[in-house]
Amino acid sequence: MTGIESDIGSKLQHPRRSLGNRHRSQAEKFLKLGHNKKNITWAEQNSRQSILYDFTNPDNWRLLVKIKIMNEDNSGIRSILEDLFAILGRDDVLLEQLQNVNLIDSGLRLLETAFQIDPLDPNEWWEKINQDEIEIEKFGIRLKKLDVKDPRANILFSRRIRRLKEEGYEDLFLDLSKHLLAQRPANYETWIELGKLHERRKEYDKAWFSYDQAQTHFPKSKSRDKFKRRMRNKLEGENEESWNDPKIEKRIQFLRKMEKLTINGARNIDVQEESLEDLEIDIAKKVELMIQEDRLSEAFFLVRRLAAEGNKEAENLVEKILMVMKNE
Repeated sequence: MTGIESDIGSKLQHPRRSLGNRHRSQAEKFLKLGHNKKNITWAEQNSRQSILYDFTNPDNWRLLVKIKIMNEDNSGIRSILEDLFAILGRDDVLLEQLQNVNLIDSGLRLLETAFQIDPLDPNEWWEKINQDEIEIEKFGIRLKKLDVKDPRANILFSRRIRRLKEEGYEDLFLDLSKHLLAQRPANYETWIELGKLHERRKEYDKAWFSYDQAQTHFPKSKSRDKFKRRMRNKLEGENEESWNDPKIEKRIQFLRKMEKLTINGARNIDVQEESLEDLEIDIAKKVELMIQEDRLSEAFFLVRRLAAEGNKEAENLVEKILMVMKNE
């Protein structure tokens, strides 16, 4: 992660528009007091905070770029644009083009062009696609090629695919959600949306898997517990076949599939089965190595699978990896 968002990325929570608006408003007030060094410094600090709390509002980005222009901070503007392009999934070629450009003159124009081509708001993005089947297909192909481990990118694209689901593209949502979740399992919002879809389709084991992942990463959601209560109430009130939690074998199979998706998605290589015996390394050392190599999602699904298989050491490592993900 680069530039002004090096601290923002590490502290990111799901966007909170009210706090973003509050800090942007404070920044604007400081600028109205006068463009002296002290006021501009305070304005920039609040403007940075507005992006921290809500990176989905283009006004927050606009203001920070304007402040950087006031300071004639060409490298600062480049850093902001690099962060934005990382969230939007832009390729390295476009980023390289920023190196020799006078961004004090063109930075704001480039920012507006990015928002016009690729809106941050999922509803504006959907209006731009305008239910064009070719554009929707191109979006799916492009997303599968993107690195979306960055939490902001993962949230942005998860809200786009949620918009697709709302418009009836449920199969595409199922396909693309797995790509997002394989790269960032901590995105509990998407796990919950996935669970809702499986539950509505009466794919109850798959719904349980999704809600279980959501509650693992965000215990306050109680998504798995609520699902089980709904199922119990449903079965008590209707003449349907009984349903129980998925068997261990099915849980292991699900986690193994997610593990493979993580390897394929993040590293774009063919998956080869490997056992701990083949690696001649214990699970704790293997997980530590995976974390160092930025293979956190892969490590998470690995230890959850091994824990489901009865590996006690893996059970302890699940909590460790969850803490690393929270502090990432």
